Amino acid sequence: MPLLWLRVALGCYFIGLVYAFVALSRTSDLFERIALHAASLGMMFHFVSLTELFLSGQVVWVSVHNGESLLGFFSMAFFMIIYAIYKTTSPGVVVFPVVFFLTFVAAVDQQPVLLTQFVSHTGWLITHIVLIFTGYSALLVSFGASLLYLLQESRLKSKKPTSLISFLPALEVIDQIGYRSLLLGFPFMTLGLLAGTVVAITTYGHLDLLDWKILLSVLMWAVYLIMVFTRWNSGWRGRRAAFLASFAFLAALAAVAANYFSRIHRFAS
Repeated sequence: MPLLWLRVALGCYFIGLVYAFVALSRTSDLFERIALHAASLGMMFHFVSLTELFLSGQVVWVSVHNGESLLGFFSMAFFMIIYAIYKTTSPGVVVFPVVFFLTFVAAVDQQPVLLTQFVSHTGWLITHIVLIFTGYSALLVSFGASLLYLLQESRLKSKKPTSLISFLPALEVIDQIGYRSLLLGFPFMTLGLLAGTVVAITTYGHLDLLDWKILLSVLMWAVYLIMVFTRWNSGWRGRRAAFLASFAFLAALAAVAANYFSRIHRFAS
């Protein structure tokens, strides 16, 4: 049943995926409302899927299947928070395709599990995953806002009247979405890494900073910290902040990819 509800959610997310591509060429208030309601409905089914899986006692927290499903749900939830504040679906152009992809992969079949002894520390592991994924979700929205900022800025400078300009909010609004996403996500990312550190030390007795997963995670956090600091202290905005957010997102992707070749935090069949 959890897999069934997840596939129903995937069908709802598909409408958001179509909207994300259509919005790049034309605007439609009706389609925007339909996509938003479909995404909300998909979130409900997604939540039911995760809840049933958790209550069944069969959840494997370190499987790619459950990890991608949970990350997709958190990303959509974070997008909904941003929408509630700013009343714009524009970040969905980036968020909707990513959520659809994560949910699709999770709904296809059983996935590899994480080769680690972390499962013996379930409480810390759950805390680590929830906090890290919340930070990832915030980083995804910030990255989406950065792309939209660069796109909107380019369109405005070219002075070409396109429907895309009317779809996107003002540059100030896009910049604020990216900035506040960073501020909301950074504490979660920091606490998530600290929770992972506790689990690693209690499991292995030390922290291998030369391991690819740990090294790239620290790099990602450092870039995240630099983004927050430059925005908060130096007043970096606009294009520079957008490029830095894009670099941080690429660092996050590298940290996730490290799960496939890390020695202590590696996915395998």
